[in-house]
Amino acid sequence: MQIVVVLYPRFTALDIAGPYDVLGRLPGAEVVFVAEERGLVPNENGELSFLATASFDEVTHPDLVLVPGGPGTKEQLAPDGPLVRWLRAVDPHTTWTTSVCSGSLVLAAAGFLKGSPATSHWKVTGLLPLFGAEPASERVVEAGKYITAAGVSSGIDMALTLAGRIAGDTDAQAIQLAVEYDPQPPYDAGSPAKAAPEVHAAFTAREGALIGGERD
Repeated sequence: MQIVVVLYPRFTALDIAGPYDVLGRLPGAEVVFVAEERGLVPNENGELSFLATASFDEVTHPDLVLVPGGPGTKEQLAPDGPLVRWLRAVDPHTTWTTSVCSGSLVLAAAGFLKGSPATSHWKVTGLLPLFGAEPASERVVEAGKYITAAGVSSGIDMALTLAGRIAGDTDAQAIQLAVEYDPQPPYDAGSPAKAAPEVHAAFTAREGALIGGERD
């Protein structure tokens, strides 16, 4: 199974690293990192780069595609842009086409989510209707072969969901055990509904808008 992870400048690293560590453990998995061109691609603050081992034109029949989110998403939404064009070209061959965080906006821009429920980071879920998708609040949303995950850390949940679909529940749980995914956070502020007003204010001050914003 060829699992293709998309890279583009200013992606969010955990959107990729979490699902990679789960999906890469599936039996027969071949993980390929793809970008417009081969080479290092920097994350959102430029301090970490992932290596694209293939270019878009070298990957034509992936089994599973994963599109991450991040501040760089806004540059990937053009209907005639290289990423959207590539997604449309390979999508007929995929078994699963997936996203994490604001990567769902890219899937929506490619036309895959029209009339379908989808999720994203809570800051940008409201943008999904601009592309014909129906915003959903669940952490992982399935619409046929299109699976979208909410913000950042939810990519691990999505990857485990996929692992269960692909390899069965027992293997998926064995992977969960292998990565010791047993969340016990010290705070209960991981969603807008749970975070106190002062936490929202701190987020706004530190992060700005997810799309187009820059971290300090």
